[in-house]
Amino acid sequence: MKVAIIAANGGLFDAYKVFNIATAAAATDAEVEIFFTFEGLNLIHKEGHKQLQMPAGKEHFQEGFKKANVPPISDMIPMAQEMGVKLIACQMTMDVMSLEKEHFVDGIDVGGAVTFLTFAKEADVTVTF
Repeated sequence: MKVAIIAANGGLFDAYKVFNIATAAAATDAEVEIFFTFEGLNLIHKEGHKQLQMPAGKEHFQEGFKKANVPPISDMIPMAQEMGVKLIACQMTMDVMSLEKEHFVDGIDVGGAVTFLTFAKEADVTVTF
């Protein structure tokens, strides 16, 4: 099975949605690619992913994450990579935002929409966050 994920938003809840679906799919031996674009690039930015904030009014979730032993995003990124999840940063968005590959966590790929669409057109599941 192939799972294609588009990460277009850059908040903490978005990160958990993206990496939860990606690691769950990878655990079932699915081939998984995540395309990070616009604010979604924040989820794999070297510093950005460490500073994701709990949305206002949702602070009570922090205790729930602890009780449920949900790992921080900084642990979920390498976990996903170790499971074979391919992380692709959008080249066009990087150009628009004057970002370089070095601004992101190690092990990512950089590609355009066509790179991702080549994978996504064969995907069994496609989700966007």
